[in-house]
Amino acid sequence: MFILLISMRIAVINKEDCIAPENCTHICKKVCPVNRAGKECIQIGDEEKPIISEELCVGCGICVKKCPAKCINILNLPEELRSQALHRYTENGFKLFRNIIPKFGSAVGVLGPNGIGKTTAISILAGIHYPNLGDPGKKPPEKDILNFFKGTEAQKYFEQLFKNKIKLAYKPQYVDSIPKEFDGTVRELLEKVDEKKELEKWAKEFEIDKILDRKINQISGGELQRVAITATILKDANVLFFDEPSSYLDIKQRLKAAKLIHELIDEDKSINIIEHDLIVLDYLSEILHIMYGKRGVYGVVSHPMSAREGINTYLSGYLKDENVRFRDHFVEFEVKAPTKTQTREILTEWSDMKKKMGDFELNILSGKIQAKEIIGVLGENGTGKTTFAKILAGEIKPDSGSINKKIVISYKPQYIDAKSDKTVSELLSSITKKFGTDAYKIEIIKPLQIDYLLNKKINSLSGGELQRIAIAACLSKEADIYLFDEPSAYLDIEQRLNVAKKIREIVKNRNSSAIVIEHDILFLDYLSEKMMVFKGEPSLKGETIGPVDMKTGMNTFLKEVNITMRRDGQTKRPRINKENSVKDKEQKEKNEYYYTL
Repeated sequence: MFILLISMRIAVINKEDCIAPENCTHICKKVCPVNRAGKECIQIGDEEKPIISEELCVGCGICVKKCPAKCINILNLPEELRSQALHRYTENGFKLFRNIIPKFGSAVGVLGPNGIGKTTAISILAGIHYPNLGDPGKKPPEKDILNFFKGTEAQKYFEQLFKNKIKLAYKPQYVDSIPKEFDGTVRELLEKVDEKKELEKWAKEFEIDKILDRKINQISGGELQRVAITATILKDANVLFFDEPSSYLDIKQRLKAAKLIHELIDEDKSINIIEHDLIVLDYLSEILHIMYGKRGVYGVVSHPMSAREGINTYLSGYLKDENVRFRDHFVEFEVKAPTKTQTREILTEWSDMKKKMGDFELNILSGKIQAKEIIGVLGENGTGKTTFAKILAGEIKPDSGSINKKIVISYKPQYIDAKSDKTVSELLSSITKKFGTDAYKIEIIKPLQIDYLLNKKINSLSGGELQRIAIAACLSKEADIYLFDEPSAYLDIEQRLNVAKKIREIVKNRNSSAIVIEHDILFLDYLSEKMMVFKGEPSLKGETIGPVDMKTGMNTFLKEVNITMRRDGQTKRPRINKENSVKDKEQKEKNEYYYTL
């Protein structure tokens, strides 16, 4: 990360990773040149953990390099941020600068990496944490908080918060944790939160009315997500936060959810969305904040801007009005013409296949996969994408037809088993003999940013961490085809782009291929060369089209869900046209649902 106008220093220690005093004799204190000169820049505090004085620290970085646990961060930030510190939990802890500004009568989007302070920001807006203006342990008077936000929409917001006129509803990021906390039926869960007495109405809107009497632990990820969104809407709140509402939803469900959420907006309500699917975020938001910084160390909330400007700024990696570069490269998208016929090695091909599972029947039309191809797979939930993946992976057999050439497949499933008490190192070393080599670190560990996770147990990882480990495990195997089922779930946009780059690189270098089942169209557009489309009636029947070129595949899919998309003139990223807009009508008349600039 590159930040200009450097002059303010912060020191952050991850106390959870610090191994002193059991496995470290406070090396940081011993090597500090300020301490050796007779001053106490680094002292030993509670639980024998070090404390670094930011005033005395000279920023030499010796303690950072010598720390065996790699838990110390010393960073220089722009001087102007000194007066903009909103909250810090502890001395040498994570520091948040500025905050999201909810705006009544609008949908505000929030875009930034995981671990950058979004949860801290929400907890302050909800009144769960009182902002200490960067001074841990102190509680500034309300007038100081209002002065901090003077002249902004946030000032009005906190005035209402302090008068108890704010009631917040929050949809959590990790919806798969809900069954661990509640073991009743969907109806019982929703009745507990139905403050507006509108359960039946919203259950029908989100198409969960037929699963109301099922146990929470018996519904799919997509159904669980829609239940969580419904639960949030049923609360009688005037400020609503939706943390990654698109996870596990197919594109049709994502757009319907976005429409329904957007329809909640009125002059007395504030809708706020944290989302890593840029297409959904762009479609839903009118105003956007970028959050940047360093994971677990500090986070800065940008000034508000329009959604289009904000997303394009994020892709550029440079905040012009703040003179801050938070990424060293620009993210570019390609306008892909239909793929020219190429003579490549055929890795595998299959005849027409059928598979019946209960009431569901899948018809797979014949197809083939060539070397060095990346095939994106799109379709509504319940149309057989995961069933197809399991047939290819050899986990289940088709009722008729066959795969004509046996191949080695490395498969990352949609739902990842997180129960193992093995460490990440133990897991990866059991998969590949390359683990521990410099080549493996360069190829897998660093690009996926999992080096700090190696000594952690699988069952202690967050959703995003677990996803990256599962992707690393998949790519660590030698295979003909790498098969990924929803690899972007719980990953932020930076991580998604890193994963896409790594899949591209490995497919090219190993003369293999990849199949990526995904609902994030922007992710697939950035990654894929060809497309498979699954059509049909969810939970009853499915049928495949392809693999075909990207334009044909996307046009087929978008026509099926009656959505048109254009390219942003600046970044070439795909954007959804508003329904019945001039552009939407024009593209439908031409039968061009995709790729138009």
